Amino acid sequence: MEKLSNAKHLAYNGEEVTVLTRYEVKKGYKKKFRKLLRKYVRQAIADKRNIMAEAYYEQENPSILWVIERWDSKSGLETRRNGAKFKLIKLLAEKKLVQPAKTIYVKDLEPISKKEWRREPEEEDKPITIMLFVDSKAGTEGAFKDVYHRAMPQFRGEPGVINYQLSQLEEDSTQFVTYEKFRSEDAFQYHLSFPPIQPVIDYLNTSIKKQPFQTGLHRLIAFAPKKR
Repeated sequence: MEKLSNAKHLAYNGEEVTVLTRYEVKKGYKKKFRKLLRKYVRQAIADKRNIMAEAYYEQENPSILWVIERWDSKSGLETRRNGAKFKLIKLLAEKKLVQPAKTIYVKDLEPISKKEWRREPEEEDKPITIMLFVDSKAGTEGAFKDVYHRAMPQFRGEPGVINYQLSQLEEDSTQFVTYEKFRSEDAFQYHLSFPPIQPVIDYLNTSIKKQPFQTGLHRLIAFAPKKR
């Protein structure tokens, strides 16, 4: 498992830090691993330094779990990950994962406030989160950011959108990930036919390294609800 002391992927202390962690759990350990991650996330969101923390499983492969965290500083993240609950996760991860956990540090390109990140679904919602990894062809990453910059206000204004974010991987400026939380499957399908998305689709169909772009799409279901 990647150590947090590897600071080259972290923002400097005092700047926000965003980290995605992927776990692929061996058969028979999903329930136990989810329980530990749920406790970690609930403890994280109670920390005043935390901006958001969520845990998910992949809809198409529930053995793959993700924890998405945003902190107001490097020290906030390190303090929480040096705590007892994360140490238990690390101990279980040493023996009960199909492969080592993957830690991905990213920089948000269209930042929003903590209040916006903590926006809750409505009681009647059946939310789904879409995470799309995009591997751009070298030299086209600026065009991708421009396309999203123009479209983002319209995406965030859709009635079925809870949150929408574009981030760039710290270790490779040609790689991006979108975080798209919708109130329902219907809201996601509406987004796919929303006219402002067409320039994004055009880019994905012409300017990324691997086709089709859907191979980088992950449909995520939350299993650690925010608890105040």
